[in-house]
Amino acid sequence: MCPRRKQPVMHEASSWSPKRVVVIGGSMAGMLAAAAVKDHVDSVEIIEAHEVPAGPEPRTGVPQAVHIHWLQTGGAEAVEALLPGSISLLLAAGAHRIPVTTNMVIHSPEGWYRRWQRATHYVITASRDLTDFVVREQVLKDSRVSVRTQTKVVGLLGNRRTVTGVRVQTADGTAAELRADLIIDACGRATRMPQWLKGLGITSLTEEHIDSGLAYASRIYRAPVSTRGWPVVGVQADPRLPQPGKAGGILPIEGDRWHVSLMGAPGGHPTRDAEAFEPFARTLRHPIMADLLKHAEPLTGVSVTRSTENRRYYYERLRPWPEGLVALGDSVAAFNPAYAQGMSVAALGALALRDLLSTSPGPGLARRAQRAIARPVDAAWALAVGQDIHFPTTRGKRPNLADRLLHRYVSRLSRTATGSFHAATVLTDVLSLQASPTSLVKPSVLLTALIGPLRRPTDSPSFTPAERRLLNSLDTIDSSLE
Repeated sequence: MCPRRKQPVMHEASSWSPKRVVVIGGSMAGMLAAAAVKDHVDSVEIIEAHEVPAGPEPRTGVPQAVHIHWLQTGGAEAVEALLPGSISLLLAAGAHRIPVTTNMVIHSPEGWYRRWQRATHYVITASRDLTDFVVREQVLKDSRVSVRTQTKVVGLLGNRRTVTGVRVQTADGTAAELRADLIIDACGRATRMPQWLKGLGITSLTEEHIDSGLAYASRIYRAPVSTRGWPVVGVQADPRLPQPGKAGGILPIEGDRWHVSLMGAPGGHPTRDAEAFEPFARTLRHPIMADLLKHAEPLTGVSVTRSTENRRYYYERLRPWPEGLVALGDSVAAFNPAYAQGMSVAALGALALRDLLSTSPGPGLARRAQRAIARPVDAAWALAVGQDIHFPTTRGKRPNLADRLLHRYVSRLSRTATGSFHAATVLTDVLSLQASPTSLVKPSVLLTALIGPLRRPTDSPSFTPAERRLLNSLDTIDSSLE
């Protein structure tokens, strides 16, 4: 387990800190940003282009909500630090705490993950609507936080040295100016920050786009078994194979339901055709998902998303960076959803901002915050791009010799992890965003990879006896489950 996070040291009360904050976007990142600053300021106003749902319902402008989501350990702990009690509220509402890899049946390119009984990490699975609602409700019950809906931010006030507010426009076209000491951009993939910075005379922004061309198709099922204690099931794509990469996952969510996503690269995209959903699942590297889904009841149609590129703005490299401005979440970096990093990276970035407000407010806060926010982004970016560049359909970057050598090493370490608890723990530390990818090349880890798996890897899905009895009762025994 990771060490307990040290409490931030408070600065003297005389230190400057922002009094009024405007957050652009009522997204998960926007709500977490409000949670990060609310205890240090007089007021926080969230500017949202759409309405904010009253309950765990879909929010306009979040197309990715129809696909599977989870909070990594690092992200869940960051949410809990920002909003104490939130994870308990999620679990009480039906979310699942899945121990890694104890309750996971995952077919990686290197083989089946072993279900180690010593769980060192966990993920929180729920519908995105429920996760958003629990966080949103916790944030908005604070009297210092308000939301202005049906309003768009159309520009920044200030200059290249200091941002002093935003220009907004309501749905009926009414324009206004809102002054603030700190502006936080958390409006996601649709951010206009690069254009706004150009308007301030800041034009040297570096950006990067890596697109594997992956498409997502998702739907929700009524599970044929109780989902309490049921494992995550997934089949990962193997970029080494000559055919288009395909993957999929089944996540238990609230209400005894399965949230199911299927993914395919160009030449093997899933479609909106409901009749083709389960046959597509059978074309994955293993038919386990299709064998399970044939006994589940579809509750929704199929939703498809093709906008899954990795995109990053390197704000932390800019000179100058204006005082009074911070970008967070997908506004900084948006990731291929296959790696389940977005919410966790946003939470870790918000936590970094909170800690800076606690320990070192004052001139230069915005630049320090942008650098701190970049650190969890660096780790997630290395993981996502380090995988996606190896698919032959990827645009934006091709692997060089160093990339190929590193990929071969990580594949060997992943193969070792199928039969080595030490290797599995080290990899999970990184995947859960609790350790830097550089930890994978420590001498002890290199030695572990060199030795290889200590236990014979499993060659079939590792269901427990209790899970097999449930499957037997549904007459689901077939070649893929034996």
